[in-house]
Amino acid sequence: MNQPAPRALIAEDEHLLAAALQQELTRAWPELQIAATVGDGLSAVKQALALLPDVLFFDIRMPGQSGLDAAVELADAWPTEGPSGRPFPALVFVTAYDQYAVQAFEAQAVDYLLKPVQAARLQKTVQKLQLALMNKAQPAINLEATMEQLRHLLTAPGIASPPAAAAPSSTTPLTLIQASSGSQIHMVPVADVLYFEAADKYVRVLTAAREYLIRTPLKDLIGQLDTQVFWQIHRSTLVRASAITTVTRDEAGKLHLELAGRAEKLPVSRLYAHLFKAM
Repeated sequence: MNQPAPRALIAEDEHLLAAALQQELTRAWPELQIAATVGDGLSAVKQALALLPDVLFFDIRMPGQSGLDAAVELADAWPTEGPSGRPFPALVFVTAYDQYAVQAFEAQAVDYLLKPVQAARLQKTVQKLQLALMNKAQPAINLEATMEQLRHLLTAPGIASPPAAAAPSSTTPLTLIQASSGSQIHMVPVADVLYFEAADKYVRVLTAAREYLIRTPLKDLIGQLDTQVFWQIHRSTLVRASAITTVTRDEAGKLHLELAGRAEKLPVSRLYAHLFKAM
């Protein structure tokens, strides 16, 4: 029985580059079907979940959501169980030249293409992709391997955000937060905070008794907190590890945790599920 032709999704915000990549792919891999071409990370996630392609070409830097963040969100939502369960797509990042990015991709065995895409380099990528599709692992194993690669890439210099935009690092963890509540500014001890949650243009700061808002992006906040004290459990959530009381797995296999002093349950993304394994 013949295997169906592989399908790909291209996420690239520059129309001419997307068209050029599609044209070069037609030459290098005639059997590959381009299921869709989108121009931003949010659309990439939505279309990938709808089409379930075999290959993803994600531009690293796109408006609204980076290619890396889109890959993380997609991996968290990707179906691995039941009749629709399938291996996570083979992932190729498209990037402008950046030696740190290239080194990080190579270290994690994640394939990449430099802009503008060169035919000879694309041919090598196509060969790697064809081999990967021939040797697909079980869906859960395949996805966990991808998660491990993405975890490392999220902390690699020059990938998650441009180096110039990085927040200044500090050897002293943040101990006090100036946060707004209505028309007032409150001085909130970090020792009182149970979790931080990104919400639109703000980050919510939750203690046992109150909620405050700050404008510092969560990515910048992570660099100012003690990572042994606050664990990231989702791309939008940091929690005080010592406040975690229970972690529950639902029927769909998703993890949720509860904190002492708070009634709500917080979802744990697949990317950080490895933090919660019974000893």
